[in-house]
Amino acid sequence: MTDDFDTPPPEAPPPGAPAHRFGAPRDGAVPRMETVRVTAPDLKRRAAMEKTRSRLVFSALGFALLFLAVVLKLADATIIQPLPPHRPEKPIAQLFNSPKLQDSGPRARRAMITDRNGEILAISLPTAALYANPREMIDPAEAARKLKQALPRLDEEQVQKRLSEEKQFVYLARQLSPREQLRINSLGIPGVYFEQTERRRYPMGRTAAQVLGGVDVDGNGVAGVEREFDKRLRDDPGPLRLSIDVRVQAVMRDELWKAKDEFQAIGACGIVMDVDTGEVLAMVSLPDYDANNVGTAPGDDRFNRAVTGMYEPGSTFKLQTAAMALDSGLVHIWNEFDASRPIRIGRFTITDFEGKHRWLYLPEVLAYSSNLGAAHIAQTVGAERQRAWLRKMGMFDRIGIELPEAARPIYQAAANWKELTTMTVGFGHGIAVSPLHVVRGTAVIANGGIMFDPTILARPPDATPRGTRIMQQSTSDTLRKLMRLVVTDGFGKSAEVPGYYPGGKTGTAEKVGAHGYKKHANVAAFMSVFPMNAPRYAVYTMLDEPHANASTHGYATAGWVAAPAAGRVIARIGPMLGMLPDLDDKEAIQQALYIPLQPGRPAGAGRAAVMIGDQPKPQAGAPATKPKKTLNDLRHEARLEVTPTGGAHAVPAVAAR
Repeated sequence: MTDDFDTPPPEAPPPGAPAHRFGAPRDGAVPRMETVRVTAPDLKRRAAMEKTRSRLVFSALGFALLFLAVVLKLADATIIQPLPPHRPEKPIAQLFNSPKLQDSGPRARRAMITDRNGEILAISLPTAALYANPREMIDPAEAARKLKQALPRLDEEQVQKRLSEEKQFVYLARQLSPREQLRINSLGIPGVYFEQTERRRYPMGRTAAQVLGGVDVDGNGVAGVEREFDKRLRDDPGPLRLSIDVRVQAVMRDELWKAKDEFQAIGACGIVMDVDTGEVLAMVSLPDYDANNVGTAPGDDRFNRAVTGMYEPGSTFKLQTAAMALDSGLVHIWNEFDASRPIRIGRFTITDFEGKHRWLYLPEVLAYSSNLGAAHIAQTVGAERQRAWLRKMGMFDRIGIELPEAARPIYQAAANWKELTTMTVGFGHGIAVSPLHVVRGTAVIANGGIMFDPTILARPPDATPRGTRIMQQSTSDTLRKLMRLVVTDGFGKSAEVPGYYPGGKTGTAEKVGAHGYKKHANVAAFMSVFPMNAPRYAVYTMLDEPHANASTHGYATAGWVAAPAAGRVIARIGPMLGMLPDLDDKEAIQQALYIPLQPGRPAGAGRAAVMIGDQPKPQAGAPATKPKKTLNDLRHEARLEVTPTGGAHAVPAVAAR
């Protein structure tokens, strides 16, 4: 029998264990029941805690998204696009109502300008302008000091003054480089902004500077092609292709510069033009300037002698006189003209400078550049026909090329076009035209008698230029032979280039000053075309006030100073233009271009058509005036001496050679 007191008491059940009676079977246990009483304030408190927990979750998500956006923005600013300048908070056009700033969006760059072969002559590069809104300035003096440190070229005092104005917009600097933008941007000055602009650059510097012209600080064309085609360059992004060939342009400038330097001339001019299209391949005027510095270039450097300068053409105009006379049928190549003695009209006297002092055939008039012969030819044609011819040749109008600087010729009114004017214009005095006028007129003479308007734009390869017939083909054929004669037997011998058969005409004219003609200030020019058997290119070279030296035996006339330069240009540009010298057919070409200095009179030609002058030619056997001996034919250049024989208004002597 077991003692109840020796039996250990049962252990207490763990909390939550089912309740059961002592001695009851294990499966008779029943769950323990516990009643908890929750009040209303407790329920409200628990609901508030749940709402707060939800808000904290949403706030955390929002901050996470904001932080992610900042990270992405920093990555874009420092890794993806590391160098963008800071942009203004609002477009400039919203600050004020200036028409120039109405368009705040990106604008197209100004179109490129290229030569005929695609070489870039002008291009616009992206840049920026620095501006500010003074009303947003906190401390103008401090801002000016910081800007001066970042951009040393600024005038600190001027910047401070602008930043203190009662305006919403002031420019501080233009054409900033990206490095300068970054330096200024890093200053963090409120009220300072950048405007995206562009800068016009001319990669070839002085090449065709007067032709290209330039733009102002706002990118507007102010001269040359930039001004003439300003709207087209703004609206059409395609390159503007000029007729200029930079290779030909460089050759012409090089040779002119050498001649200008050698003969100490104050200026020079050169033109190369396609006689079959009117395209100008080279147009040089010296002195010139770097087109990138057009704003600071002196006025004389910007002056384009080729189209703006008006000069008396001198003896180069005798080609026009001869063409006019032959085309009219009033004169033939076998006609002779009295160059044996001076022509006196009123108080003026016309003579030849070291002339032949005898009657001259028409070819001799051109070859020896006789003023007396040319004056008699013009007198034969008459003033009315002469004016009509010159008007038809465009010598009374602007040249018509696409350059705004093209000027109008200077000539006598019809009422003042008397006999003396007719005769002097016959050898290039009493009228002033641009060098391009001379080139165009000579191109008509050489190309078969068709006039093409000169152009600075490249014509499409498949385009057929429209021309106007000015003279008969037969007249042109004769004049080509006469031009070639000037080089082979006349004053243009120094322009000869073997294989290229150039023809041309010298011209030296004294310049007009405030008190008449200047005795020792000449314009010496040589007008040439090559090859004369199949004319393709006209080449014009001119020196303004050249001085003689030992190599010219004291002469500064065109045959000595301008013709050699033209020959060198022809020799250098011929291969560039795909024309090699033709020496294999030399004899055949020379025969085709041959014309005698003293052509025989064809059978049936009456005596009345043989001699033209104010006195009959001396008969055979009569004593003739002995020609003066000369050092060299190249030293002979025709000269008009307008010698006063009385009267109160004496005109100084004039020389045209």
